[in-house]
Amino acid sequence: MLERLPLKPRHRAVAAQVIRFGLVGGFVTALYAIVYSPLAKYGLTSPQVANFLGYLTAMITGYVLHSRWSFRDHGKRDNPARTTSRFLIVSLISYGLNAGFVFLLTDSRMAGGPWWWPLLPILFVTPAVTFVLNRQWVFR
Repeated sequence: MLERLPLKPRHRAVAAQVIRFGLVGGFVTALYAIVYSPLAKYGLTSPQVANFLGYLTAMITGYVLHSRWSFRDHGKRDNPARTTSRFLIVSLISYGLNAGFVFLLTDSRMAGGPWWWPLLPILFVTPAVTFVLNRQWVFR
């Protein structure tokens, strides 16, 4: 499919990574939402604890799938410890972003919105930030 697009091979490779990242990211984000949503919606725990449990699920699954599929043809894999530690740093950044969205949008001292408000930036902002960081720093 991508071979028919009038792109240079380098741009085609980036497009393929974006598509794979989007598929994996969508799956991982869905896993996050499956963990976060019932816990936060039904008050089984605080929104922040629900966010953390969703993060753990997404982080572990994301590392395996992104390293083996999303960025499989990108960069060197000569130092797995460096790649893993950088992925952990990026995942902590994504956790921080998501925790910030949960706080800003659900905490009564801030917007005080419903449990689902943070899912909007979590679905659109966080994946864009993590794609750039993963491509330019983790899997290079």
